[in-house]
Amino acid sequence: MDSERHWVDARRQVLGEYGAVPDGEFWELSKGVHYTECGDLMAKVAGRKELAGRMTDQLLDAFRTLASGDPVVCPGASTVVEAAAGRLPLAVASNCPGDVVEACLGSAGLLGHFREVVVPVGRMRPKPHPDVYAHAADLLGVDPARCLAVEDSLCGIRSAVDAGMPVIGVGADPSAESTALADAWVESLEDEELAAWIARWGDQDHPPGG
Repeated sequence: MDSERHWVDARRQVLGEYGAVPDGEFWELSKGVHYTECGDLMAKVAGRKELAGRMTDQLLDAFRTLASGDPVVCPGASTVVEAAAGRLPLAVASNCPGDVVEACLGSAGLLGHFREVVVPVGRMRPKPHPDVYAHAADLLGVDPARCLAVEDSLCGIRSAVDAGMPVIGVGADPSAESTALADAWVESLEDEELAAWIARWGDQDHPPGG
């Protein structure tokens, strides 16, 4: 699911209420991080550090409204998920609230393909810490080194790598660090090489380009 566009709109909406105009560094730092950390970043940008908790709540409320009203499936995602689900156990490891993840996947008709949905709760730390990925692998009963993470943010890539997983990065304009950490990179999930690789799963051990 392309939740990042909703997070971007939610951040812009909340910051606008405080008259704050973030720079490029903020947008890069905020991509993929947990909403509590993002709330802290927003409060810093707005010069209102004492309102971090309030801004976090506002951010989450705005995101829930946007995501539930217009869930967006990444191009090619349905095809990839449906093809993979018939061959391997799948899990979601996300920084988004669990109810939002399940609602969005459900609206896209994809939720039933995932055996587990893992989000940071309790003492489980959010990405970029490895906890959600490590726990997802544990629930699936699979060694992290035999898993494959699919990520579109540096924050998420760091999380998967630290959990001991190989990573396919997705996106049209990756940072140098993202491409250095990922085992392979595709511009979108519609990538023909990725589709061909999934179609012949079991015939090779390495991701496309890796």
